[in-house]
Amino acid sequence: MTGTDSEKDLTVVNGEIEAVVFRNDENGYAVLKVRLDDSTQATLVGCIPYVFPGELITAFGDWENNPVHGPQFKVSFFQQEMPYNENAIFRFLSSGIFKGIGQATATLIVNRFGGRALAVIADDYESLAEIRGINLTKAKKLNEEFLRHSGIQELMAYICTYNLRPVLAMRIYHFYGDRSLEMLRENPYIIASAHIGGRFSEADRFALESGMDGYSPERIKAAVIFELYHNLNNGHCFIPFEKLASATAEMIGVEADEVRSCMEDLIESGEMIAEDIAGCRACYLPKVYMAECNVASDLARRACSGITRLSNPGKIIKEIEQTEGIRYSSEQISTLHAVTDNRVVVITGGPGTGKTTTIKAVLKLFDSLGLRTLLCAPTGKAAKRTTEVTGYDAYTVHRLLGAKIAEDDESVIFDKNEDDRLLCDALILDECSMVDILLMDALVRALPDNAKLILVGDADQLPSVGPGNVFASVIASDVVPVVVLNTIFRQGDGSKIIENAHLINRGEYPDLGANAGDFFRLKRTQAEAALNTICDLFSDRLPFRMGISTGDIQVLSPTRKGELGTINLNKKLQERLNPSGDGKKEIVFGDSVFRESDRIMQIRNDYDVIWSDREEKIFGNGIYNGDTGTIVEINAEQEYLKIDFDGKLVKYGYESLIEIEHAWAMTVHKSQGSEFEAVILALSANSSLLLTRDVLYTAVSRARKLLILVGDDAVAFRMIDNFKQTKRYNALKTRLKKAAV
Repeated sequence: MTGTDSEKDLTVVNGEIEAVVFRNDENGYAVLKVRLDDSTQATLVGCIPYVFPGELITAFGDWENNPVHGPQFKVSFFQQEMPYNENAIFRFLSSGIFKGIGQATATLIVNRFGGRALAVIADDYESLAEIRGINLTKAKKLNEEFLRHSGIQELMAYICTYNLRPVLAMRIYHFYGDRSLEMLRENPYIIASAHIGGRFSEADRFALESGMDGYSPERIKAAVIFELYHNLNNGHCFIPFEKLASATAEMIGVEADEVRSCMEDLIESGEMIAEDIAGCRACYLPKVYMAECNVASDLARRACSGITRLSNPGKIIKEIEQTEGIRYSSEQISTLHAVTDNRVVVITGGPGTGKTTTIKAVLKLFDSLGLRTLLCAPTGKAAKRTTEVTGYDAYTVHRLLGAKIAEDDESVIFDKNEDDRLLCDALILDECSMVDILLMDALVRALPDNAKLILVGDADQLPSVGPGNVFASVIASDVVPVVVLNTIFRQGDGSKIIENAHLINRGEYPDLGANAGDFFRLKRTQAEAALNTICDLFSDRLPFRMGISTGDIQVLSPTRKGELGTINLNKKLQERLNPSGDGKKEIVFGDSVFRESDRIMQIRNDYDVIWSDREEKIFGNGIYNGDTGTIVEINAEQEYLKIDFDGKLVKYGYESLIEIEHAWAMTVHKSQGSEFEAVILALSANSSLLLTRDVLYTAVSRARKLLILVGDDAVAFRMIDNFKQTKRYNALKTRLKKAAV
């Protein structure tokens, strides 16, 4: 591996790696034991990513004396080579880098081929099948893993020359394989793409250092496209032309006129779409533009397709009431009439207003009418909860549509689409407020033209994380029939959670000091005291004094950062709930320590990952953003974690750890679509942008049986008063109205 430092001022050491004592795959920091050429042993420390026992290393750096560990060689940069003597080759092959190759098999390979073993694996792997216990399939697999190692090693050497994070090389190779270097040299900005997960600043610095002109059109266009992608995560479907030009110019330090010129080129080439909307020249990514147009067209067509009245729906409804032993409210009966008469209907209401009971009633009605009905929700937890309360199987939208990664390894495609539609007469989508414009587009494309679509959700909860504000826009358009459920059925149960959630939603202050029923407030005006209280509640007071299992407790916070943000909360909760020791294995990754028995969350969709049930009899694919699980095994030798996602077991290679984070505490946004037996809400004044009424309302309505607010009352009242909703640039409402004319 080459470096930018001058070699003449550095000491050089050469040797064979005997052991990797410590390795952090996020930042590349490692501690190595190396047998130097003079037969002495040395400790090497520094950014030394992706090296293994048996490999040869030439390191450039300086000796330093660590007060605890003694003399160490601090590496500035290094070069590595494959081993060539038999002992080193044996250590390399048996280091755990190659799955299924342990000491016994490594011994057989070295005994048979000696110093030529690695050359045979690379260029003549069929010969490995001559060895007892190695068939042609296993030999081919070893060849593929060896070439993968060589490819990552070459890529790692290249990107570390530019001081990029080593974990990016792992991600790039995962997506592009042998084409990685070619792709990276052709377009340095793939580093900042969503599927690689790097920062634009990293990609931009790399591009400039590798020779790209700061005013080159390629750089400016990449920055414009990055701004559009970045703002999808802020909920925007489009950005006004001038805002996009000025934001891009400021980000990369060029003149706005230069950006405008490149934007016109992007529009002309079709890489960006511009359209005048309400006096604004709106700039879209093509896929978002097409999604918004298609959703508007589809929903308007269904809404305007005419009413199909039943001759006597009341009779069928009464029969269902008798069979189920239930009496529906007037609102619910109105809902049942609406869904029989129309092809698309919105059902909305706050907590406790009977949305789930209404969904079940609609399902029973559709059963009576002989309609094939599918039930789905945006997240796994929401789908599971819907199944539990209705008794009908509910799927995640991604699973229902057969989501997977396309051959370009970047975009998401769906097995179900306009060419292969879902087999149903009706589809009910629960927790619709969480669905962004891209997912809604995929859903309506797969829905048969004559099928009914029932959209259910709480319009006052937080909008989707992704682009658009679909549920609220559909309601505001006045194009789709809307049924509003207002009667609070659970209030009779004495639920202060429900009562206070509705007070908050109306902008009224609940009595936080009442501490009655299922709603409590523990006033803590100092962050440190609040943090200690939260840890005590989770680890001791709720489990041992109230008999609530830790598995049923969830800490929520409006923010990730600060003393009461989820990052610090998870660190402190891990220390209390799952400390090191007791034989638990752990791996350090970036600033995180992942440990067996940790509660974790998937933070990005992975459509291709394979899971099995606990008996390994049922297999499937796909783990999605927001899914939570528990680390059940860490295998340091083969470099993987095994995670149990509620009965779905998944193996994660170390290169995939960028996709998970700890989940004893999660943000309110991440909790959408879920309900928890007990919620502890951390109230912190840290992030003013997140201290809004809808954040507090959403957090409170996540609790099923117990809610405890920990913090300062003033923060809660400030959130209730802050009804200002962040503007999302989208035109679904406008397009719906236009399409319905």
